[in-house]
Amino acid sequence: MTGEPFGSRLHFIPRAIRPLQGALVRVCRRYFERAPGWVLLTTTGRRSGLPREVLLPCERTGDALYAISTYGRRSDWIRNIARDPRVRVTCAGWVLEARAEIVDELERKRALVSAHPFFPAAPFGVLNLLHRTVLRPLCVPFLRWWVSNRPVVVIRPS
Repeated sequence: MTGEPFGSRLHFIPRAIRPLQGALVRVCRRYFERAPGWVLLTTTGRRSGLPREVLLPCERTGDALYAISTYGRRSDWIRNIARDPRVRVTCAGWVLEARAEIVDELERKRALVSAHPFFPAAPFGVLNLLHRTVLRPLCVPFLRWWVSNRPVVVIRPS
């Protein structure tokens, strides 16, 4: 792994807007529970032991979800998973108990994002279609670079 991503230095931003994001999730919860490309991930707080919920962009496949930590290992949800990999996911109208695995091995991360490239889904079908078709050849090399110093998380039902 090649050090922390630049974004990890900006981790104070999501911490500062946490109340705003929480309010947005509460107001739009029904949308995010079912929206393609998004997951509500509930981890167990590493210090408090309380449930902690975060909204994440993800890629869904038949047997797993894939998420990338923008802020590297500084993300609270990554730290919580490192302490306790048992999680609960809410997506596509389902709530499932699952197990999360943090992948740090560079070649495995690149293989995962090459096989399952994704960007946060927009509420516009045309943009999602473009990402998955025309823009895919551009997305894959970018994602292979993006994950070079960020963990990829694989979440599978338990």
